Amino acid sequence: MKVGVVVFPGSNCDHDAWYAVSQSLHQKAEFIWHESASLGDVDAVILPGGFSYGDYLRCGAIAKFSPVMQAVSKFAREGGLVAGICNGFQVLTEAGLLPGALVRNENLKFVCKRVPLEVVTTDSSFSHQATKGQILRLPVAHGEGCYIADERTLDQLEAEDRVLVRYLENPNGSMRNIAGILNEKRNVMGMMPHPERAADPLLGNTDGLTILNSLIHAQVTASKS
Repeated sequence: MKVGVVVFPGSNCDHDAWYAVSQSLHQKAEFIWHESASLGDVDAVILPGGFSYGDYLRCGAIAKFSPVMQAVSKFAREGGLVAGICNGFQVLTEAGLLPGALVRNENLKFVCKRVPLEVVTTDSSFSHQATKGQILRLPVAHGEGCYIADERTLDQLEAEDRVLVRYLENPNGSMRNIAGILNEKRNVMGMMPHPERAADPLLGNTDGLTILNSLIHAQVTASKS
């Protein structure tokens, strides 16, 4: 399997994602520059964390105009697996690939710590190796990670079992404690916590492998069918 890691100017978790895929999961990983109009022959795409284009306008608002995002959108429409982590989640909402928006943390402070999460759905390519209600402890590192949406959208996410994970201890004020969501086709995922930063025993935590292994296993299984 080959996973493409998109690199925007300002990305700072691209190498973390590349390392998790290539070294922890022993799969092929390659960087895709933001000016590329093609994703090549990748089987899945990760939009990593960081500060795309400095996030000077609004997190992800400039990145959505990058040439690579047209390719990502086409890939997603055709059923390809796309995971947005932290800033990548913000980019996906700005690009309209996921509903809602990410705004300034409720306490107006940058939050950087490990937080407990509850797995809400296992019916996805990003969580099928977890058990419903399983507790994952993953790091967060963001200043604008508060997830918001109108009540109708929130109700729809819950009714359609598209909330991936929830915060048990809400670090940013996200509505309904939402930490990660899925699109309607369930092939695009966005989450603020960083599974790639909890994917190696040397880091003292491998809970993130539950998410990443699900992604890899889902694609491998699909390619064999």
